[in-house]
Amino acid sequence: MRVLKGNILFMMVMLLFTGLHSHAQDDAEEITFTMNLSKEELGLNERLRVDFTMNKDGDNFKPPQFNGFNVVMGPSQSISSSWINGKRSFSKTYSYVLKPTARGSFTINQATIEIDGQTYKTTPKKVEVTAAVDKPNSEKTVDDVADENLHLVAEVSKGNPYLNEAVTVVYKLYVSPNISVTNYRPLDNPTYNNFWSQDIPVTKHTAQNGTYQGKPYRYVVLKRVVLYPQKAGRLDIEPLSLEIFVDVPTNRRDFFGGRIYTSTSKTVSAGSRTINVKPLPEAGKPANFSGAVGEFDFSVTTSKTQLNASESLQAVVEVSGKGNLKLFQLPEPELPSSLEVYDPEYEEGIKTYSSGMEGKVSNNYTIVPSFRGKYPIPSISFSYFNPKTEKYVTLNSEEINIEVIEGPTSGAASAVSPSANKQMVVPTGEQFHFINIKPNLNAIGVERFFGSKLFFVLLLAPLLLIPIAIFAFKKREAIASDVVGNKIKRANKLARKYLSTAKKELGNKEAFYVALEKGLHNYLKAKLHIETSEFSKDKITSILSDKKVEKEDIDGFIRLLTSCEMARYSPFSNVQMQQDYEKASEVISNLDKHL
Repeated sequence: MRVLKGNILFMMVMLLFTGLHSHAQDDAEEITFTMNLSKEELGLNERLRVDFTMNKDGDNFKPPQFNGFNVVMGPSQSISSSWINGKRSFSKTYSYVLKPTARGSFTINQATIEIDGQTYKTTPKKVEVTAAVDKPNSEKTVDDVADENLHLVAEVSKGNPYLNEAVTVVYKLYVSPNISVTNYRPLDNPTYNNFWSQDIPVTKHTAQNGTYQGKPYRYVVLKRVVLYPQKAGRLDIEPLSLEIFVDVPTNRRDFFGGRIYTSTSKTVSAGSRTINVKPLPEAGKPANFSGAVGEFDFSVTTSKTQLNASESLQAVVEVSGKGNLKLFQLPEPELPSSLEVYDPEYEEGIKTYSSGMEGKVSNNYTIVPSFRGKYPIPSISFSYFNPKTEKYVTLNSEEINIEVIEGPTSGAASAVSPSANKQMVVPTGEQFHFINIKPNLNAIGVERFFGSKLFFVLLLAPLLLIPIAIFAFKKREAIASDVVGNKIKRANKLARKYLSTAKKELGNKEAFYVALEKGLHNYLKAKLHIETSEFSKDKITSILSDKKVEKEDIDGFIRLLTSCEMARYSPFSNVQMQQDYEKASEVISNLDKHL
């Protein structure tokens, strides 16, 4: 029995040892490091994806040189780990996207990595690069995806307008559902040379569904502008350039299976557009045409038609309608010379829509008659060109009669009898007198200086200025003796000097913290005569400690530098910016006491 039990125990030990040895061998054999190619033959205009995959994490990964290729993306890492039936599965991949530089046969050499102290190498693989193919099927980078799914378009309402006819340009950003736009900023706004331009504010950037080149897209209207060409011929509309920030989906997934997005920025341009501006026809052009283009109404009205002399009335010359209302002159009424007419007051009520300007413009004349009578305001005409009918139109106002009921007549002043003012000449003793050679004349309004008020003020002024000067001298002496107070004033002035740029940028996060950081470094540079921007925070702390600066002030200075660095990546409020500015002023003032 004992022999049987001993044999059984021996067999169990042997089986356990064999299992451990087999498991150890499995662990040693399961470490793999391979290279996978997306294709072994590709066109010159295609791209190659190379994956280096291992089933256990390692160190010191070294990729090959990729001779004959340019790296357009990579290395990007992806890691997957899972437990299935109690067994752990791990995979880590380094990925590259390559672009061939020439045709021919190339070899992707081996890559190396260290795993558990041992070096593993991939097997080299050959790739054949052929001529360019018609439909390349390449691995696309994030920028490639953004280029294909992002388009800025300038839509022009008319490509062949007349001179001074409204042209609307709408800038639309088309975005494919495959990507997401997070923000944008203009890089180059067009100047619209040879155009009179008026921007139409876009209050809301609302996404709408549409199509671009036959594919479904979403689009947002970013800018609207109405242009009135001021020159005939071919005119260029400069392009609008924007920097667009987008999130592009990748082929990688997160821990929960969601798609991982990569952020990038792209510069897009609406492209230059050219329109052919037609000159206004010379045939049938009225003599009084002043450049009005559109559809208008014309009227001349007065506030009253009967009044007394010396009273005033208003005459209004008005043009209303749709067209280039700000770009032509109103006709002037022909008024009798016996009416006193003041310079007109120009008034306008114009709104600019996508189709152009609409509203009215007018000249308001103030007229004052001086004499009784009837005064006609003759009809005047206004001409414009209608681009829809391509014809000139002339409008005439009605004649207006002004009647002055009461007042003098125009001839009353001259109706005087020649004998009405005759008087008898009465001779006095001597009809002729000699001229007085020595007249007794005195200057009018001349005052003597001696004994005047000014004389006594100037005489007593020194007596009053002496005690004032003594008081000012003592006050200045007291201020000069206040060493601490003067040092505080100088420190505060110094803080304002170095932080003036930062104060101007309050509310603009990035510019504020860049200016704040520069001000802090410039202060130390001026005080210590060193380039502190090349030092680490520890080095600055050591220098300030050697200068006997208090630890609290050193910590405050370092915290401000840290805030400047963090502000580039984190949102900061206006309140926090104001607090950092005040803290910087306080820290510089305190440091100046020791430096």
